[in-house]
Formats: sequence, structure tokens, C-alpha cells
Amino acid sequence: MKNVLCAVTGAAALLISAPSIAQTTLTVATVNNGDMIRMQGLTSDFTAKNPDISVKWVTLEENVLRQRVTTDIATKGGQFDVLTIGTYEVPIWAKKNWLVPLDKLGADYDVNDILPKIRDAVSVDGKLYAAPFYGESSMTMYRTDLFKKAGLTMPEKPTWDFVVDAAKKLTDKSAGVYGICLRGKAGWGENMAFLTAMANSFGARWFDEKWEPQFNSPEWKKTLTTYVDLMKEAGPPGASSNGFNENLALFNAGKCAMWIDATVAASFVSNPKESTVADKVGFALAPNTGLGKNANWLWAWSLAIPAGSKKVDAAEKFIAWATSKDYTKLVASKEGWANVPPGTRTSLYQNPDYLKAAPFAKMTLASIDAADPNKPTVKPVPYVGVQYAAIPEFQGIGTAVGQQFSAALSGSTSVDAALAAAQSSTEREMKRAGYIK
Repeated sequence: MKNVLCAVTGAAALLISAPSIAQTTLTVATVNNGDMIRMQGLTSDFTAKNPDISVKWVTLEENVLRQRVTTDIATKGGQFDVLTIGTYEVPIWAKKNWLVPLDKLGADYDVNDILPKIRDAVSVDGKLYAAPFYGESSMTMYRTDLFKKAGLTMPEKPTWDFVVDAAKKLTDKSAGVYGICLRGKAGWGENMAFLTAMANSFGARWFDEKWEPQFNSPEWKKTLTTYVDLMKEAGPPGASSNGFNENLALFNAGKCAMWIDATVAASFVSNPKESTVADKVGFALAPNTGLGKNANWLWAWSLAIPAGSKKVDAAEKFIAWATSKDYTKLVASKEGWANVPPGTRTSLYQNPDYLKAAPFAKMTLASIDAADPNKPTVKPVPYVGVQYAAIPEFQGIGTAVGQQFSAALSGSTSVDAALAAAQSSTEREMKRAGYIK
């Protein structure tokens, strides 16, 4: 008998006695979001069922994860056996033959139970290339007590005019309460996820039908001006450094009257173990301007296997475990039904235990259903994707634009200058890539 390293969860190593078994160590790259950190804490369930597999976690901030994973897969670096990637990467990387199709997840996996919108987003030609760990849209989260005190009523379908007006009325800087918290941290998946969804609701778009960038349009000017003015008047200080996790911390500390962000945040803001305002949170759809589009996106953090991996069988076992119905039950048994990973399976939204425990469940599903990656904007566009354009060049383009818009928020450049810089840098990249002349 000898000790075998069975699982690594953060800093803690679980040692068990077992016969000598040939070990496969899976290196899993993931994002430092709450649901993923919870998964790491439950790894021992997987390794107990698979004693020949150990798991090593590499947990990274969102922008860093994207950079590391993209570099590794493009250079065939082989650092990771399981990748956490989003709906943006899946179709692009699958078409480049960079991902292993997931067709051996087991007889009881039930692929057909995955929500159709999410399943389509991680499939190519009907084949699944990533398994969704959690799915999300975005919505408006707000403080019911502050609204009541101010004599305001949140509509189920708020307009931007209402949100702007309410944010100003709800701001009490002397008490450290801000009317609204929104993403400002630069990144194509950070501030640009929010701002692209917001722009869609204002009638803006990234490109016209001929792939010409549209940052010189009045719709983009109205979007960015509304955002910057609103955040200066009713947002927290240092907002240009705040992404999803920073705003979640602010909201949970009682600093935000409203927060428009990922539906996945709902279980954290309403969890009394994590939120000081858990019993004072309401939910509404993401805002609109009356043009027929809400400012809500569609996303899933999913698990995938890079092509050329030498550990495909073990990686498939891990992915099947982490994205299964049984994993959902495991989280429910440890943390309660309200805290299971949302937005991936139809059966979850038919589960009376979940619906009873999660007051945000129906709003999450309505938000996911309202997002249309094939018709994301008011005017027609040549791209697929709600809060991004699903072309390989978008990561670089979106990050450059995000830096300009973050600078406008911090006051180091003007809205007009940021839009002009976004237009010229995007034109340059689209010409270089051959989309426009």
C-alpha cells in the first residue's frame, strides 16, 4: 500500500491509501468565479469515483484565463487537459479543429436536456464541442428596500430612461450607496460584454452588413454618453477598474442600489452567507429603449478538451461529472438548491425544489430565451453573437475598444475621442483581416 495524491483543491491535498494505480493528472484551467471555485471544493467526489485520476487546478482572473488558454491552444502548448471557454471560442476553435468533439459523455448524460439556446451556442454541425457548466444572460438586480424608501417601483421590463432616473435618485454618496454599479474594467468579455449588450438596446451595432465598423454612428454615441454620464453621476469611485467580481462584492456589501450584470450573480446576491442584502434583492429584465432589444447577452462558461490531448478519456470523465445532473444534485446537497450552477438544463427549470429555492429562476430563463445570437441587433448584421461578433479577430478588436471606453469612463479621454479611436483601430484590423478594403 502507498499514499496516492488523489485531488488538489486549492491549497489542500487529499491523501488516501490505495493500491498502486497508474495515475493520470488532469490540469484544468478555469475562471475565478464563484461557481468554479465551488466545483474545486467538490473535486474529491470526482476523484473518489475515479481513483486513477488526480486533478490540478489553474484558476485565473477572466482576462488572464482567456489570454493563457488562447495562447496555449493556438500554439499547441499542451499545458491544459480541460479548458474553461465561452460561447465565443467554441464555434471558432471547433472549425479550426482545435477541440475534441464531446460524443462520449456517457449514456445517462442526456445532451437533449441542455437548454436549446445554450446547446446551439456550444455545438457545430449538431456536434457538442464543449459542455456548459453554467449558462447566463444578464438582468437587472436591485435593492427592494432602497426602492421602497425612495417611492420607486421597478418595472419587470425597465427602460434605460427609468434606470438613469432611478440611479440618480438612489445615490447617497455620504452613506456610501451608489445608484448603479456597472462593469468598467477593460476587456472584450468584461466592459465590452456589458456595453455591446447595452448598445444593442440603443439600436447600435459593431458592423454594418458590409463589415464596416459603426462607432461613428449616433447610436454608439448615445450609448457611450449615457453610460459615462450615468456612472459619473451615480456610480462608485474607481468604476473603470471594476469587472464582474468587483461589482458583485460591492453589491453584496450594500453599496449598489442597482446592478445590471450576469444572471449567474443572482444566487450570490441572494445568499445570506455571502450578501449583506440577501433578503432585499429584486430581479427584472435588462433595460431597453423601446426598440425591441433588451440589453441582455447570452453566455455559457463551458468545459472543453484541446485537440491533441493525450488524456482525452480522463478529461471526458471529468467533464461528464462536472456538467451532469448528478453534479447539480451534489451542489444542492451541500449548498442548497439556490446555489446550483444555473442556465444549462431544461430539467432544472422544471424542478419544484429549485423553483421554490431560487426566486430568480424564471427571470434567468426569460432572459436567456430573450437573447438571440442570430439576430442580436435592431438593424441587420453579418455576425453571430449577442455581446460579441463571433469572428477570430474580435478578441483583439474588442479588447482595444474596451480600453478606449474604460479610459472614457475614468475621464482620461472624452467620449468622442474614445469612439473615434475605436472606429480607427477597428477599421485598421478589419482591413488587415480582409473584411473591408
